[in-house]
Amino acid sequence: MFGALGRSMWRWRWPVIVGWLGLMVVGALFGGQVFDRLVSTDNLRPDAESEQAQRRVDVLLPEGPVVVAVVRDRDPYDPGLVASVGRVRTELVAVPGVVEVEDLYNAAGGRIGADNRSTLVRVELADGLPDAERERAEDRVAGLLRGIDAPEVLVGGEELAERAFAEQAIEDAVVGESIALGVLLVALVVILGGLLTGLIPLIAALAAVAATLLGLYGLSALTGVSEFTVNVVSLLGIGLTVDYSLLVLARFREERAAAEEDPDPAAALARTMRTAGRAVLVSGLAVAAAMTGLYVFAEPLLAAMALGGALAVVLATASGLTLVPALLAVAHRHIPRPGAATWVNRVRSAFVGLFRRIRPAEGPNRPARPAPGTTGPVRGTGGPDPARPAGAGGRPAAGPLGGGRPGEGLLGRLARYAQGRPGPVAFTVSAVLLLLALPFVAGANLANSDARALPASMEARQVHDVLLRDFEAGRAGPVTVVVEADPASGEVRDLMNQLNTLPQVIRMQPRPDVPGNAVVIDLTPRGATGGPESRELVRAVRNLDQPLPLLVGGAAAELVDYRESVASRLPLAVLVLLLVTGVLLFALTGSLVIPVKALVMNALTLLATLGVLVVVFQWGVGAGLLGVESWGAIDLTTPVLLFVFVFGLSMDYEVFLLARIREEWRRRVGPGARPPSGRDAPAARLRAGEQAVLAGITRTGPVVTAAAVCITIVFLGFLLGELTAVKEIGFGMAVAVLLDVTVVRGLLLPAVMSLLGEWNWWAPGPLRRWHDRFSGGSGRSATTPVPARAAPVPAEH
Repeated sequence: MFGALGRSMWRWRWPVIVGWLGLMVVGALFGGQVFDRLVSTDNLRPDAESEQAQRRVDVLLPEGPVVVAVVRDRDPYDPGLVASVGRVRTELVAVPGVVEVEDLYNAAGGRIGADNRSTLVRVELADGLPDAERERAEDRVAGLLRGIDAPEVLVGGEELAERAFAEQAIEDAVVGESIALGVLLVALVVILGGLLTGLIPLIAALAAVAATLLGLYGLSALTGVSEFTVNVVSLLGIGLTVDYSLLVLARFREERAAAEEDPDPAAALARTMRTAGRAVLVSGLAVAAAMTGLYVFAEPLLAAMALGGALAVVLATASGLTLVPALLAVAHRHIPRPGAATWVNRVRSAFVGLFRRIRPAEGPNRPARPAPGTTGPVRGTGGPDPARPAGAGGRPAAGPLGGGRPGEGLLGRLARYAQGRPGPVAFTVSAVLLLLALPFVAGANLANSDARALPASMEARQVHDVLLRDFEAGRAGPVTVVVEADPASGEVRDLMNQLNTLPQVIRMQPRPDVPGNAVVIDLTPRGATGGPESRELVRAVRNLDQPLPLLVGGAAAELVDYRESVASRLPLAVLVLLLVTGVLLFALTGSLVIPVKALVMNALTLLATLGVLVVVFQWGVGAGLLGVESWGAIDLTTPVLLFVFVFGLSMDYEVFLLARIREEWRRRVGPGARPPSGRDAPAARLRAGEQAVLAGITRTGPVVTAAAVCITIVFLGFLLGELTAVKEIGFGMAVAVLLDVTVVRGLLLPAVMSLLGEWNWWAPGPLRRWHDRFSGGSGRSATTPVPARAAPVPAEH
């Protein structure tokens, strides 16, 4: 099927390219309009208790959006200031949409800051104003408030903070993606050895992103799409498309270079899609399954992210399977062969030569270290491979992305080291990853991002900080209790007595003028908003033994509801991922052991990443280097998003490596290969299996390393922005890719596969026969046929 796809892309290359070009144009024209339809998406489902409590409060005590001004650095009772505030108050009342203005001089209980040189002006707008009308009123009110005669007037409020977050998210996306794409192009040109070659993955990525924006525009008509969703999903689409493009392009160059006797580029493209195309599809389905796991959590923000992410994955996979081979069919004459003397390779070689003169390296004729249990070169590790034809001039074909003499590369060297001592390496790597995970497991503080997610230089953030410090004395936000009962009843009095004696409460304050048979009580907890004391108070109130129906809301209750919702649905999400991953990896490898191993390794990568995230963003270690001011917590959505993205990208690299390992294993040990016989057959078979793992990692290592470099560049674009929550995602993904590609795929994977031996490929007999029947040996490359007799296994030391 995939070979036919490659031939079809060759035959229909121009219609495919024109079709994607049209999609890019339409996406540029209409997809950009999604930014005009972005909304703030709730974290919680409508049926969460805290959401129900807030809706009931809004019915009982309706209140419109509020704009707050902090008037600073002037005596609150200075006659000039009093007159200025009175004049502005008169102008504010006349603004359409303003229903009430409160300040120190016209409202009972007006507030003065702790420094005795600041005061508040509070402006309430009408409830239910259309967004455009509300924003015009907010802008007009903010302008008038800044006209108060004081050295400093800070204007903010919840709605203004949300607008600032949205505007900053869009600005961050533009800046981050622009710089990331520029750096990415340079990296691709250097890695692939030519400008045109480097442009192919970038063109494919831009096409996928344009189509994704168009899809998000359509999705916005069905559900809310937030600025955060667009920011994250677009960069995810870029990273995945570049990954898939590199895999296809590298395999095309390898197939073309290896088939000197059959230089037909159409045949090389068909062989490429037969192997790399299959890996791209399996990887895309695995990442899409991760997005499905995100949708299982069912919270509005996560659901929108899941749908947008799944759309990005589907389009990235489609681009990798159609647009990339079509571009290769058109530009194949201009794609340099490995080792060709292009200007890029000459410049790169000059830098490498300079580095080697400064730091002498191993000589080119120095023999490579033998694989464990061997004395000779291992096929696929830099030595001649009897199953692969030589390149031009009788030289072995260079690595798929390299431009010079073939070598093991980073992953090959790490894999060789791990295979030499698999037990200690597997234990040490697992222990280090678990140690990195300890900060998250033992002390993660997950909290809702508020104005603290904004940069400290932004006015809305400054208002939040001043209000908390000078007007709230640093106290936590209240836990709100809504009781449906007669306020004068004995049951309500008993309940209030119970609430007032709870150890987490430092103040209880019923709200006045609540209509009907209802009571709204604000409880100020000890500690910080969303801290352990606040969360414990929420649970204590909900567990009270009393007969009255009540609802508990507030910021701490929202956090409790979110964490409980995620925890309750996490097993279902893991089950979905396990089932889909098991099916896909079984279809790829014919093994039931490999999917379990992949899930465990992905879990280790995720936990270690989250531990590093806690150290940097919660504890503040090194946060200043990232331009981040630690606020003592990490955003509560970050672990869930990283759970999905890290799992998806880890599966990306897992599939790349396993697809090639499977090819090498089938060629040496699998069906069709002549098994070793005699007394030493088990040991020879084991050595051949280890060689297959090492050869697969060595051959695919340059692709995985290049993909990791490129996708790290993309996610580091998140760090160029100003929003802390976005930086958490970018930093977390960069750390995850670094750990996964080096420590997990380079050391832990080959070590564990060496320990398991042939158990790696175990499956029950019926499933094994079913896989062999339907796979049809499609994992073999057309240029690496199964030999008539097994390749000789080098003797032991």
